[in-house]
Amino acid sequence: MDVHVRLDGKRDLSGQIYRQLRAAIHDGLLRPGDPLPPTRELSRRLAVARNTVGVAYERLVAEGYADSRVGSGTHVRATGLPTRGAATATGTPGSGLRPRALWAGLSPWASPEITGATTAAHDFRAGLPDARLFPYDAWRPLIAREMRLSATGGVGYGDPAGHAGLRAALARHLGLSRGVRTHPDDVLVTTGTQQALDLIGRVLLEPGDRVAVEEPGYPPARLPFLAQGADVTGVPVDAEGLLVDAIPPDTRAVYVTPAHQFPLGMPMSLRRRTALLRWARRHGAAVIEDDYDSEFRFGGRPVETLQSLDRDGHVIYVGSFSKVMLPSLRVGYLVAPATLRTALRTAKYTADWHTAVPTQAALARFVDDGLLARHIRRMQHTYAARHQSVTGLLTDHYADLTELVPSAAGLHVTAFTRGRLAEPGAVADLAGRARASGVAVYTLAEVAANRSARPGLVLGYGSISTPDIEPGLFRVLGPPARSAGPPR
Repeated sequence: MDVHVRLDGKRDLSGQIYRQLRAAIHDGLLRPGDPLPPTRELSRRLAVARNTVGVAYERLVAEGYADSRVGSGTHVRATGLPTRGAATATGTPGSGLRPRALWAGLSPWASPEITGATTAAHDFRAGLPDARLFPYDAWRPLIAREMRLSATGGVGYGDPAGHAGLRAALARHLGLSRGVRTHPDDVLVTTGTQQALDLIGRVLLEPGDRVAVEEPGYPPARLPFLAQGADVTGVPVDAEGLLVDAIPPDTRAVYVTPAHQFPLGMPMSLRRRTALLRWARRHGAAVIEDDYDSEFRFGGRPVETLQSLDRDGHVIYVGSFSKVMLPSLRVGYLVAPATLRTALRTAKYTADWHTAVPTQAALARFVDDGLLARHIRRMQHTYAARHQSVTGLLTDHYADLTELVPSAAGLHVTAFTRGRLAEPGAVADLAGRARASGVAVYTLAEVAANRSARPGLVLGYGSISTPDIEPGLFRVLGPPARSAGPPR
């Protein structure tokens, strides 16, 4: 790696080189064992005598910063480096630049960090698929092929709307699996759901416009709208979903998760979905349908999408591959009315031009070759068993402590707590003890935008194996009411 050294004037050139290299070592830019540039090369780049560089290196060696051996060059000392004294410490310079006032109240949202979560014996974190079961052997040849095409100049900058093959594959997939009525031209490929929401806000909203979101709801969904100066208003949900009658009349857009409400988990009833579409038509508002966790359903009739019921072009349908494949792919999509097509493509171009082309092309093949459908069927069976295990245990053995929110889809269930766990602070203390015993688990307050929600637990089963569920719940909730000892 090249090392940047800047020389000022013609005096003390060796000292200038020495001090800048020493600072790079102290700051960690040059790490223990890293080679320093050969004296011949650095002298040529700096247009100084080779001996000038050699003197600087000799000083670094003499003071314990570097080691030099004939034939192997000069390297940063691997161990026992001198510590920086107060006289040589540097601070970060201040700046007169400040963000706009609205950013003072915003920060990246992430589900709370749980120490040791990635190595927890029982992982009940919500929103995570089982990456161990992803078909890597089928995916690798597809992505390798597209990367080879990139290396040979076969791929340049892409279409802001997305790879044509992927848009066509998505139109077919969504039409078959979710009843979404669309054409490839209506599909826009995004870098995840979060970008889809950001693009929609850019295209539809003026500062001060009101956006209604579910409460409790998905915290990250609020951020793009808040960042654009919108007035984000929480609207309560009940057993049927969003309370349509509670939406403020001046609302410009409504964000909902009708297939599997986050974080509670119930679907929006047909009656309520019809009412929401009537409300949108009457007020000329947009409905942003995040089809969250819709791919995995374990009972009852499939829930029609709002987009498939919409006859007036008020619904923008949003989804991603984070749960059905891997969150790290960062590929999502939106389906919008044709009237928004040009504006959305321009907004995407403005934001980042396009999502990674090789990934899109490989994903198009993955969908077209039936590999996605096959993977979803396999995971449907696996997640159904886990869902049944969690809900069965809560219902049969922990009914005195929990009230299960009915849910037949997705990768998590929510249970309100009652009895001794309904007391203030009881759930937080419970979660803390569970984490200390090797269980990664979230409370409802930790993942819901409305922190005043009823106390409860959000139990994800995407990344925990079925045999680990029962002993994991035992560590969280204690001995089952009908058991004298821990579950097997």
